[in-house]
Amino acid sequence: MGIRILVPSDWEQVKSIYEKGIATGNATFQTTAPTFEEWDDSHLRTCRFVDDQDGVLRGWAALTPVSSRCVYAGVAEVSVYVDPAFSGKGVGYGLLNELVKASEQEGIWTLQAGIFPENAASLKIHEKAGFRILGIREKIGKQQDTWRDTVLLERRSKTVI
Repeated sequence: MGIRILVPSDWEQVKSIYEKGIATGNATFQTTAPTFEEWDDSHLRTCRFVDDQDGVLRGWAALTPVSSRCVYAGVAEVSVYVDPAFSGKGVGYGLLNELVKASEQEGIWTLQAGIFPENAASLKIHEKAGFRILGIREKIGKQQDTWRDTVLLERRSKTVI
C-alpha cells in the first residue's frame, strides 16, 4: 500500500512503534506513550502519515505546532518513527519526504527537529531531506537522571514564502 494518511484505527500500531522508539533511549525524552486522545490533541490535524505494508505499519510521521502564538503558525516540529524491524529500508526518509510535501501544501514554512546526537540514522535522513543543523542544545533535558543534548535542525520551505 505504501504511505497513506494516518487514521485513528492505526493507533495501536502507531503506539507500538512509538513505544519501541522510547525503549531505544535515543528517540524521545518521553517515558510512556500517550493515549490516542492526548496524541491527537497535541499534533496537527493534517500532515499525519503511516507507511503501510499490507496492513503492517512500518513507521509513522506527524507534525506538532511549536507555539500557539500566531506568528509561529507556519512552524512545526517533525516526528518520524520507524519500527526497528524495518530500519535501513528507506521508511523514515519516505515518510519525512511526504511530511515535507504535505507541510508545504498546508502553508507551513519552517519544519524543525530535535534529535539526540546518537541517533545517526535520523540525523542522516533529515539532512538528506534538506534540513540543516542549527546547533546543539546542550543538556536540554534529563533522561533517567542523565542530562542529554539534542541537535536542533531546521528546514525552511523554498515554496512557502
